[in-house]
Amino acid sequence: MDWQAWLAATTVARAMRTDPWLYPIVETCHIVGFAVLVGAVALFDLRLLGCGRALPLRALAAHLLPWALGSLLVIVPAGLLMFSTQPGDFLANPAFLLKLALLLAAGVNAAAFHLGIWRRAAGWNTDVTPPWPARLHALLSLALWLGVIACGRLLAYV
Repeated sequence: MDWQAWLAATTVARAMRTDPWLYPIVETCHIVGFAVLVGAVALFDLRLLGCGRALPLRALAAHLLPWALGSLLVIVPAGLLMFSTQPGDFLANPAFLLKLALLLAAGVNAAAFHLGIWRRAAGWNTDVTPPWPARLHALLSLALWLGVIACGRLLAYV
C-alpha cells in the first residue's frame, strides 16, 4: 500500500469523509486561521509599504507576529486533516500544487526578510518609510499570499 492509500485509509481520514460535520468544521477552522495569518501579514506588509506611518513598526510587528505564528497552529493541522481525505486527488490538482509552491515561496520570502533587512530595522519608527528592499519583500509577500488565496479558492474548480 502506498502512503497516499495508507493515509486515506486512516481512521481520522475516514471520519473526515463520512462524518457530515467534521470536514466543514475543520475547513472553517482552516479558513479562520488563514484569515488571521494573512490579515496579520497584510497589515505588516502594508505598514512596510508606508500605510499607517503613525504606527511604530517594531511595536506593530511585536503585536502581529504572535497572531501569525499562532494561526499556523490551527492552519497546518486542519490542512493536513483535509488533505488526508483525498491525498491522491489533491496531489493531482494543479491549483493545490501551485498553492504549495506559493506557500513555500512566501515562507522563504518571510525568512529572508527576517534574517536580512529586518535586523537593521531598529530605526524604523513612526513616520519612517522603510528602505526599498523591505518594501520589495512586502510587495512580494502580498502578491504571494494573494496567489495562495486564489489557489485555495480554485481547488474545487480545477
